Amino acid sequence: MPQVDLDNVRSLLESQGYITDESIVMSTYLAMALQKPLLLEGPTGVGKTEVAKVMANALETDLIRLQCYEGLDANAALYEWNYQRQLLHLKLEEHSAKSSEEKEATIFGETFLLKRPLLQAITSDKAPVLLID
Repeated sequence: MPQVDLDNVRSLLESQGYITDESIVMSTYLAMALQKPLLLEGPTGVGKTEVAKVMANALETDLIRLQCYEGLDANAALYEWNYQRQLLHLKLEEHSAKSSEEKEATIFGETFLLKRPLLQAITSDKAPVLLID
């Protein structure tokens, strides 16, 4: 992460063509300096999503987006199991010498995990920008 000071944050935003005001610069600076999340609230169309896009580009990191909607559950936000792949694997292992416990332990490994936005964000090697919209 680049050196964090107010001028640097302002330059990061401006380098991406983002026209900002001091409240956005200060909020972004504090979030970066304290390594804490930044919550932006406001009516539709004021540029909250654009701040996340600009920061991801400026910091050369991933933008991971969790689009919230009525009925969103933990599976859609965190992870799901790749059931088809698990079933196929079990079918292929049907006649193997492995015990049931070994087979079960295998199919509940990371290989069969479908990472959703929150899990992607917390397991990413490089800190991403997580946009919860």
